[in-house]
Amino acid sequence: MYAGIGDTVRRKEDVRLISGRGSYSDDFNLPGQVYAAMVRSPHAHARISGIDCAAARALPGVLAVLTGADARADGLNRIPHLAAPGTPPDIVLKNRDGSPVPAAPHHVLPADRVRHVGTAVACVIAETLVAAKDAAEKVLVAYEPLPVVTDPKAAAEPGATRLYDDLPNVMIDAEIGDAAAVDAAFARAAHVTRLDTWLNRVTGVPMEPRSALGVYDAASGRYTLYAGSGGIVRQKREIAQILGVPLDDVRVIAREIGGNFGTRNSFFPEFALVVWGSRKVGRPVKWTAERHEAFVTDYMGRDLTVRAELALDADGRFLALRSSNLSNVGAHSGSYVPLVKGVGLATAGYRIPVSHISARAVLTNTMCTTPYRSAGRPEVIYVIERLIDKAAQEHGFDRVALRRRNLIPPSALPYKNPQGITYDNGTYRAVMERAMELGDWRGFKKRRAEARRRRRLRGIGLCCYLETTGGYPRERADVTVHGNGKVDVVVGTLSSGQSHETTFAQCVAEWLGVPFEDVHVFENDTDIVKEGGGSHSARSMRLAGIVMGNAAEAIIDKGKKIAAHMLEAAEDDIGFAAGRFTVKGTDRAVSIVAVAAVAERNDGAVPEDLRGPLAATSDETIRQLGFPYGAHVCEVEIDPDTGALDLVRYVAVDDVGRAINPMVVHGQTHGGAAQGIGQALWECCTYDADGQLLAASFMDYAMPRADSLPSFTTAISEVPTPTNKLGVRGAGEGGTTGALGAVVNAVVDALAECGVSHIEMPVTPERIWRAIQAGKK
Repeated sequence: MYAGIGDTVRRKEDVRLISGRGSYSDDFNLPGQVYAAMVRSPHAHARISGIDCAAARALPGVLAVLTGADARADGLNRIPHLAAPGTPPDIVLKNRDGSPVPAAPHHVLPADRVRHVGTAVACVIAETLVAAKDAAEKVLVAYEPLPVVTDPKAAAEPGATRLYDDLPNVMIDAEIGDAAAVDAAFARAAHVTRLDTWLNRVTGVPMEPRSALGVYDAASGRYTLYAGSGGIVRQKREIAQILGVPLDDVRVIAREIGGNFGTRNSFFPEFALVVWGSRKVGRPVKWTAERHEAFVTDYMGRDLTVRAELALDADGRFLALRSSNLSNVGAHSGSYVPLVKGVGLATAGYRIPVSHISARAVLTNTMCTTPYRSAGRPEVIYVIERLIDKAAQEHGFDRVALRRRNLIPPSALPYKNPQGITYDNGTYRAVMERAMELGDWRGFKKRRAEARRRRRLRGIGLCCYLETTGGYPRERADVTVHGNGKVDVVVGTLSSGQSHETTFAQCVAEWLGVPFEDVHVFENDTDIVKEGGGSHSARSMRLAGIVMGNAAEAIIDKGKKIAAHMLEAAEDDIGFAAGRFTVKGTDRAVSIVAVAAVAERNDGAVPEDLRGPLAATSDETIRQLGFPYGAHVCEVEIDPDTGALDLVRYVAVDDVGRAINPMVVHGQTHGGAAQGIGQALWECCTYDADGQLLAASFMDYAMPRADSLPSFTTAISEVPTPTNKLGVRGAGEGGTTGALGAVVNAVVDALAECGVSHIEMPVTPERIWRAIQAGKK
């Protein structure tokens, strides 16, 4: 079967998955394995004054009870989270006072103090899971409760409760832009619009709670971890650093990933505990989170407090943006990426001459926030899109006309925004117009009038978004063509639903001219995968496409040399197309598979330097951003008596540069939009003043459901980026990035006649009802 770049072809993965032959983290089991259960803190902030493990250790079947003191005695290091305040070509945040940006430590088991509810303070290992759970209840921990701070604004105040004796709560206090120029622009502005908002904290809620199986082989001194994540090479490095062992002493294996969305990219304490625990007890150790554990201890996302202002001239041209962005990073420095990415993209795809952005990252007694689907970009796109609609409402402009006037035109690209990020190319307005056309923007007045006759409020919202993708810059591909016709592709990404086995195979099949079904992608075992950055920030196809393409070119170059010997022709006379090497101008040819077979035979048919596998490796470090963009249109109906909302239409047009498999791209957009809509309407991780998570089950954390979403209308725009040969921008995050602004703009449009100019997320029926009542007064 032929399937190349741009073809819609069914996913290779699906036959395995729908027939029950997939292997998720909890499906890994080994002979003689034992089970771990965690003892978790009920306090958000407390000193650990003592842990009595005697009763637990005395129970039948208990093999070990490990504490922070044991971890310290064994020399376990802190988790090496990637907590840099930005690396070029992204912006870099620097503290105003010149002090270095610190990172609050995260230990696998704390020995002295807990800083958020759910912190594991002991790990019980027993012959059965029941025995481990029973023993965990017997561990007596003496806590000395300390004052709790969960509000980032309160945590940033002088004299606030400090989470660490040797660190301030404010990890980053930076500014980007030209404050003086912004002040001057605001002084001469005809109109100013302001927005104070909070981007609600959410969590990924993957279908499969995280699970891990750890094995220590005493004979070789080697550790093996079986666990799903965002990237196995990163996990290998982090385990080696935590345990203080050579990199070669660690192996990580992952098969299917039961959902990620960024939630699984950072390292979790339990992954180190199972491999360390295996060394302590001499048996494989398995741990699987229960759903309530996942809610409390999965890394979370968003939680950004923003105060923003947009200055406009009398004609509606944007003059300046001023913004204060306060990121709640939680109890430990898991990542500053969302803050960094958001600041860099705050002006989005609009011509805004100057900006000044204050950026702060603050510690609180909550779970860490780390990159969650599109990390930082949905937040700032939401802010600018709400500002535009609010400016239109307050100052008498047409909201679409404002966007048309201020979107960056193709002629101005490449374009350097006032924060210093340079966009590549694109047709931002054309994508917006296409989304409005698909959403029947012109016909909305009739639909609104019809809704009024049914005593319903109907609104329509628009969001133009720009994304910036980046991620870990290094990627590697090893490609081998075998004499039996099979082609192996080893790459350092890790699919969690992005269809790599399909889309990567489409690329290699086209480049090498081999059948699609004969290309096999491997990215699941660090004994095979030597390098790579995993899957995040829409980097997989963009970077893997580069290194796979390089390797394919090297294979063709080597194949030409071999074919020249086989065909008794000069190398310069050999051409390659559709999987065949030919002598130019003749009908003499040999297939790439035949060339591979001759090279493999090692029988003297070709020179010694050409013998062996027909293979090539490409290992590249690519410090380059990608810029997907698009526009979403959302339409809602509201019952004014109850606040109940129906999402009746949703349109998304996304420019991904080049769609390798359009069906997969549409699927990514559908999933991303559902997550963004979920945050806008339902999802919220709420903590009370004592640091207790109030949404720690599906009873309290509302999720989008199929029956609460309409059929999406999605379209793909393809303007290839010049930054890579494939022209790929990335397709994994745009669906989420455009959703927040589109949904809330639609809701506010519906409620405008009630005097509502803004409403906070999640836009629940109660919030809507209260906004309507307040408008009546």
